[in-house]
Amino acid sequence: MKVVVLGAGVIGISTAYALARAGAEVTVLERQSGPALETSFANAGQVSPGYSTPWAAPGIPLKALKWLFQKHAPLALRADGSLFQLRWMAGMLRNCTPSRYAINKERMMRVSQYSRACLQQLRLDTGIQYEQRTGGTLQVFRSQAQLDAVTRDLEVLRACGVAHEVLDRAGLARVEPALVHTQDRLLGGLWLPHDETGDCFLFTQQLAEKARQLGVNFRYGVDVRQLLSDGQSLQGVALAGPEAEVIKADKYVLALGSYTRQLLRPLGLNLPVYPVKGYSLTVPLLDASLAPQSTVLDETYKVAITRFDKRIRVGGMAELSGFDLSLNPKRRATLEMVTADLFPGGDLPKAEFWTGLRPQTPDGTPIIGATRQYPNLFLNTGHGTLGWTMASGSGQLLADLVTGRQPAISTEGLALDRYSSPSTPIRSLPKRAVNASA
Repeated sequence: MKVVVLGAGVIGISTAYALARAGAEVTVLERQSGPALETSFANAGQVSPGYSTPWAAPGIPLKALKWLFQKHAPLALRADGSLFQLRWMAGMLRNCTPSRYAINKERMMRVSQYSRACLQQLRLDTGIQYEQRTGGTLQVFRSQAQLDAVTRDLEVLRACGVAHEVLDRAGLARVEPALVHTQDRLLGGLWLPHDETGDCFLFTQQLAEKARQLGVNFRYGVDVRQLLSDGQSLQGVALAGPEAEVIKADKYVLALGSYTRQLLRPLGLNLPVYPVKGYSLTVPLLDASLAPQSTVLDETYKVAITRFDKRIRVGGMAELSGFDLSLNPKRRATLEMVTADLFPGGDLPKAEFWTGLRPQTPDGTPIIGATRQYPNLFLNTGHGTLGWTMASGSGQLLADLVTGRQPAISTEGLALDRYSSPSTPIRSLPKRAVNASA
C-alpha cells in the first residue's frame, strides 16, 4: 500500500513512522528544508496526558473578557478579517458547558494516555533520546479560586485512572525544590507524577531518521498546490512548480496543522481548525538550583516552564490573530516575568524568542480519522497545545485506521464527522490553486 503523508511536524513524522512499521510504502511531503521546523520547533516541551484539558470550559467566557484588559493576560484577540474566526469562537463558546467539557476532556485524555504508552514503547524499541525527563507536571495556583476550581478536573482524572496529588504550599517544594523561594506567592498545586518532558524538535528529527531507515521517502522543499479528486476519492497531490508534478498513492494523510483547512476547502470539507498563536523562550541555564526539575505550569498566566538538560523552555500565551507570525515583545515580557518570578536560574537576556501556530479545534479534541466523503483521505490535525503530548498515539491510531487494523483505543468522537455535516463535495477542481504549508 502506498501512502502519502503531507506534513513533517511531530504529527506527520509520527504517522509516517507508524505507517512504515505497519508495512506501508510511505512518502512524506514537506515545504520546509527538514522536519519539525514550524509548530514543532520550539514548543513548551510537555508530554502531559494529565493536563489534557479543553480550553472550552465553564467560566472561560467571563475569564476571557477579563484577560483582554490585563497586561500579562494569557489570551489576546485581534480580528483577522475572516468570518471563520467568528464562527470558530462561537463554536468554542458552545463547548463551554459542564457536559461538553466532560465529553471533550474524556476524548482528549483517551488519546493522550494512549499516546504516552506509545511513546514509552517507542523509546524501548528505538533507544531514541531527546533530553527527556519523567518527573511529571506541577500545576501551581496563586489563588483560592484556582484551588477550588481544580475539583472539577479531579473527577475526570479519577475516572480515567490518572495518578495525581493535590499539594498544599509546603508540598510544592517537595516536588520542585526551587519553589521554596516563591512559596509566599503560591497557595498550592496539582501534581501529575506520570507526565513527561522533552525537546520535541530533537524527538522529531531523530524519529524522522528512524523512519528513513524503514524506507520512508522524504521530499523536503516542495509546496503542495492542490489535492486532485474525482469527487469520490483522492486521485493525487499536485505540487507547485513548472513541472506540475502529481504524486499518486492509494491513501493520503493530511497532517499540515493549521494549514490543513485551506487545502480541504476546494473539496467541500469544512475543517474547524484555527491557528492559535503561541510563544516560547529557550533560556540558557545558569543555576540549576533555581530551575525546575520537570514542568511547572503557572495556572494564572497559562505559562509552562520546562527543564531540558542545560536549557529552560518557557511556553504559553494564546493569540487569535490568523496566520500572523510576527514576534510581539509584550508576549516576551510576560514569559520573562513568569520565569523570573518562579525560577530565576536562567540567562533571560540570552533567551531565544519564538512563535508558532497551534492547530486548534473549537472543542479541543484533535481530528483523527478518515473523511466520510473521501474514504482514502485521512486527517491527523487539530491537536492544539497538545501535539507533542498526543503525537505518538495519534500517529499509531491513524496508521491502524489507514492499514485496516483494529485500533487499540476507541475512535468515538475523533473524526471530522463529529461536527455538522460539511457542504456537498465539489465535483470538479477549481481553477484557482490552493497553496498549503506543512
